[in-house]
Parts: sequence; structure tokens; C-alpha cells
Amino acid sequence: MRDLIIEEPYEFVPPYRGRIWVNLIRPLLPWYLERVYGLERLECRGIENLQASISAGHGVLLASNHCRPCDPIVVTYLTGRVHRPIYIMASWHLFMHGAFRRWFIRRMGGFSVYREGMDRTAVSFAVKVLETAERPLLIFPEGVISRTNEVLFDLMAGTTFIARSAARKRAKASSGKVVIHPIAIRYLFHGDIESTLDPVLTEIEQRLTWRPQSDLSLFDRIYKVGTALLGLKEKEHLGETLEGPLDRRVGCLINSLLEPLEDEYVDGDREGDVVARVKRLRIAILPEMVDGEIDDEERDRRWRQLDDLFLAQQVASFPTDYLAGPALVERYLETVERFEEDLTGSARAHPPMSVVVQVGPALEVNPERPPKGQPDPLLETLECRLKEMISDLTEEARKERATEDGGRIAGADQAQGGGQASPE
Repeated sequence: MRDLIIEEPYEFVPPYRGRIWVNLIRPLLPWYLERVYGLERLECRGIENLQASISAGHGVLLASNHCRPCDPIVVTYLTGRVHRPIYIMASWHLFMHGAFRRWFIRRMGGFSVYREGMDRTAVSFAVKVLETAERPLLIFPEGVISRTNEVLFDLMAGTTFIARSAARKRAKASSGKVVIHPIAIRYLFHGDIESTLDPVLTEIEQRLTWRPQSDLSLFDRIYKVGTALLGLKEKEHLGETLEGPLDRRVGCLINSLLEPLEDEYVDGDREGDVVARVKRLRIAILPEMVDGEIDDEERDRRWRQLDDLFLAQQVASFPTDYLAGPALVERYLETVERFEEDLTGSARAHPPMSVVVQVGPALEVNPERPPKGQPDPLLETLECRLKEMISDLTEEARKERATEDGGRIAGADQAQGGGQASPE
């Protein structure tokens, strides 16, 4: 977690605006994706939609689901098919872990955004990119990596705020439109799921001081590990392991972590989903730490609180019914990867995999703000489009695998409440 929070004053990190490096690096991306992430094939669809918007001179915002760390590289590969570099809005902490990573992200068009506050510099830069139509701009409106390829988290309103601000400027200058292209990314696993996940589960079981549970079905094994990890966190934070359906247990744990902090820092404000609640609390907790206005004892207390916020967000990232019914193998893969990532800080690659990345038709951005207090119709349309595209890609994968051995794993309806629990 402490890799995600930087206890230093924020400084905007701009992108490298030249094209030499991105043009040199882009041909190496397929090799890099295969070597580091196990992606052996990339399929790009709907490129003509993006090309039409670029040719028309529109300011182009690309809004993608964000289920794996390699998503920015996958979209960069796609935009290379239309011979256009992009700018990518990326969390500031990514720039703060090594000179090479900072150099690489900037050369690929990445610029920083501060998640723990209102980053006016990043927003202004993003608006200017769309206003001038300098390059397409990539934003991941979920705000976090979900590790759930078939589930879209709630979208952050900042995406449409940026698009609408640029659209107003373009309309005022009579310089054209701003459009949003939804992008759906769908990863597919092509190996033997049981032999692939066995060593990962064995390592986790050994951490729990268990013998390997290889006599169980894969579903039962994952479910047993997940509920054990959830029980450990319940015991730590609630003093006991709860009984009942997983969704109720998960909800109780999350609220036990967030509600005391919301009462302390934000006057009991519990509005929004877990990601929004966690972000609001980070914004309230971190400034005095960065400014050095608290003593060491209080700093340690706040780091523990930030650890609790991270845990709440991680628990929320496990849909409790994700393995229910005839789940595709990627759900099993994603669940175990999340277990490993939460326990060790990273998840290993599991080749062979492929990815389909699809660009949807353009959504024209209306410069007018929605009435105060009313839902944002543009954000709702974007969310609906992304969900439809992800669902269509999932159904396509389901049909293709309907007759394949191992394409589905039965037994997911055996557990009470369905799904899996969260690890650390």
C-alpha cells in the first residue's frame, strides 16, 4: 500500500511531447507484452472509429475499462495502428518508483495526476490536449485497476468534466468538437487453468500453514482460500469471524474500516461507492502528513488508517458472486492473481494469453453542464456503452468456449452466497 501513497509534496510530472521515443518504442510493445505479461496475441477492433474522429479534427478522449496493469500499453499499441501517439493520465505514484519507470512513462505520453487532491495542473493539461486536438487522451475513468475483466466499477465524474470543459472552449472558438470513444479491453487465457493456478494456490496455502489442498476442485480450493483470508481480516479488525453470506460479511468488514474514519475526518459522509469513499478519506488524511504538521505518533496512526483504507478498497474489488454459475476461466485466474497480488505485492504472468481491444463509436460531448444535482447523462451513456461492449466480448468468449474442454468449471453454485472472499 505504501507504494501507492507518497508522503511528499506533489509536483506535476509532464509528458515528453516529442514523437521520436514513442515511435522507436512502439514496435517493441508486442514483444514486451508477451515477455512481461504473457500476451501472445493482440487483436484490435473498431480502429476505423478512432481514425474517423482524428481525421475530422475532433478532440479525442479515450475512456477504457482498467482490469490489468498493462492496459495503457495495450491501448498505446492500438493507437499506433492509426499512427498517432497519445497522452495518458497516470497516478503520480507510478512516477515515483525509479528513474527508468519515470523516463519510460513520460516517453510513452504519460503525465501525472494527484489522486489525493484536486490536481488543477493535470486537469488543465488534459483540457488543453482536447481543446487543441494535439493527441488523443487516454483516461481510465474507474480510477483503479479492478482485476475483474467482466465487471465495470463506477466511473469517476472527472472524465466527463474534462471532456465538457474542452468542448466549451472548442465551441467558443468555433474550432470543432470533442468526442469520447469508449474502449473495451478483454483478456483471454488459453492454457490449462488448473495446472497454471496450482503452484500459486499451493504457495498461498503454505502461507496459511496448510498442506496443499490439491484434492479439492479448483472452485472449492479458491473458495476455501478466499474465505480463510477474509476470516483472518475479520478476526483482526472485528475480533471474530462472521457467519452468513459473503456479501454481508464483506459489507460489515468494509464499513467497520471506513465508518469510524468518516466520522473522524469527513463529518460522517458515506456517499458513493467504496472507491469514492476511500478517495475522500485519503484527501482528508494526507495533507497534514505531507506538510509535516503532525508528530511521529500521529503520523504512525494515520499510516495505519491509510492501510485500513487500502484493505477496504481491496476487499471491495472482489465481487462476491464473481465465481457463481458457469464462470469463464479468466474469473478464476483473476481471483487467484488478486490473492497473490494482495499477499505479495505483485502477481506473476500466466501465459498463454491474448487480448481483444475494441474502440466504440464516438460519443459527442455536449458543452452544457447537466442541471445541478442531476445525474450526468454523458457519464451514464459512457458507462452503459462500456458495460455493453464488455458484455458482448464476454458473451463472444463464452460461445467460443462452450464446446471446449476446460472452458467452464462447474460447481460454483455450491458455496453459500456464491463467489469468493477477499485476501489481505
